[in-house]
Amino acid sequence: MLPGMQTSTGRPARRAGLGLLAGLGLLAGVAAKAADASGVTWLADLGSYPAAWVLAVALVARSAATGSAVFFAVMSAGYYGWAVGVLGFGLRANLVLLAAWVLLSLTAVPAFAAVVREACVRRGVLPGALLAGAASLALADRTLWVLVVRPEGVVPHPVQGVVSAVVALVVAGVLPRHHRTRAVALVLLVPAAVVTAAALDVLYGLLPG
Repeated sequence: MLPGMQTSTGRPARRAGLGLLAGLGLLAGVAAKAADASGVTWLADLGSYPAAWVLAVALVARSAATGSAVFFAVMSAGYYGWAVGVLGFGLRANLVLLAAWVLLSLTAVPAFAAVVREACVRRGVLPGALLAGAASLALADRTLWVLVVRPEGVVPHPVQGVVSAVVALVVAGVLPRHHRTRAVALVLLVPAAVVTAAALDVLYGLLPG
């Protein structure tokens, strides 16, 4: 087949794939906000904690970083659109939040996806360390730590703790193609989670309010 023919057939397929990811992102965003407002603790956790989105972006990243950006941006629009249009939340505040998440969708999300995509197919210590860092984002909510340590005065979220652990293990131990990369990612997962949680604490401390 001539190169031009491949291009002409590849572009519609790529557009269709991005359209599908956009549709899935919209459904995911609406479902997340509906779960967040459901009043059911474990459903609200799934809709608001990062583990589910870490897994979604990591899985989409295996196809293309662009797809992850589209998925996450449309998911954010669905999330805040449901908050305003259905739940009656304030428009201005949610538009500001939506703008922030769309900005992340166009910058941090494709960068994260590109790193995950490359690390999954490469062998060695560096790809393993990068995947450990990516997987540690699912553990940064500390729900697993609370579930295991049971500190006094802290309410455990058992379902979310298990989900966070499963997502982290999938990203670090299932997605890598090579055994060595997988082994490094799993060994470094806990240290990476400690560093990530501490870094997020610092970041949140710098934010106003």
